[in-house]
Amino acid sequence: MDPTELRIAAVVPCHNEEAAVAKVVTDLKAAVPGIVVYVYDNRSTDATAERAREAGAVVRTEHVKGKGNVVRRAFADIEADVYVMIDGDDTYDAFAAPLLIKTLLDGPYDHVLGVRKQDEGAQAYRSGHETGNKVLNGVVGKVFGENVEDMLSGYRVFSRRFVKSFPAVSREFEIETELTVHSLHLRVPQTQVPVGFRDRPAGSESKLRTYHDGFKILALIIGLARHERPVAFYGLFGTVAWIVSVILTVPILVEFYEIHQVPRFPTLFLAFTLLLLGSLAWTAGLILDGIRRSRHEAARLMYLRYAAVGEPIAERVGQVD
Repeated sequence: MDPTELRIAAVVPCHNEEAAVAKVVTDLKAAVPGIVVYVYDNRSTDATAERAREAGAVVRTEHVKGKGNVVRRAFADIEADVYVMIDGDDTYDAFAAPLLIKTLLDGPYDHVLGVRKQDEGAQAYRSGHETGNKVLNGVVGKVFGENVEDMLSGYRVFSRRFVKSFPAVSREFEIETELTVHSLHLRVPQTQVPVGFRDRPAGSESKLRTYHDGFKILALIIGLARHERPVAFYGLFGTVAWIVSVILTVPILVEFYEIHQVPRFPTLFLAFTLLLLGSLAWTAGLILDGIRRSRHEAARLMYLRYAAVGEPIAERVGQVD
């Protein structure tokens, strides 16, 4: 498939990236002929918008702070066949975009993840970020049963049907986790491609807060596990409640067998309460699993309303309407 026949859009979320955004825009336009680069200025206090506009980008403004808010706005506003998402800090190799796009089209895939491979001698990963990323990748792999090499990468390429079926409810840096989980629970065709990752240019500072953002992402994963694996999530609490109930009940039964009395009524009531709570937890998990299945079926049908990458937008809009 000839990429020049498709409409390709790049989404570049930016907050105070005047030192780097112009290079990102010019590199993308040089790497992918015909690409339309949309820079979303997210409440910058510097000259980010001016530098992006001078480099040839379409500049739009998102006044609600947070990368997730930017992605939600961009995915709703932009109409294209192929979407490239890349950070505006010039840490990713923009010249890898043609390979990511070609991989998406050759698959065809709906999601191509750029797995960061740090350039030799670079210190792009801040202290603790690489370890935290690996831990979160492992958690998501255990929860959803599929390994992800770089869940927090901000360099991705999507098909139109992925973008238009993505709910985008996250507000900040949790958006990468939500993108990954969306692709996993819909089981869309996807793959991963190594991309270069380098230090920020001079004068550019990272907006990530190691512990604050890490805990927010972990909380998101726990919430997603509750929604996506309700039987396992609630069943764990239910099983623990049952086990504790049995541990409390056995001595009481032994005493009753020996003396034909129940001297510890409060403990017995606690045991029965835990037994009841465990049963309720399992019941909730089973009911929510049925709801989850219905929700996934609806999401899948919405995803299938859009044709595979490569067909003209006009034809797809007609199909959807």
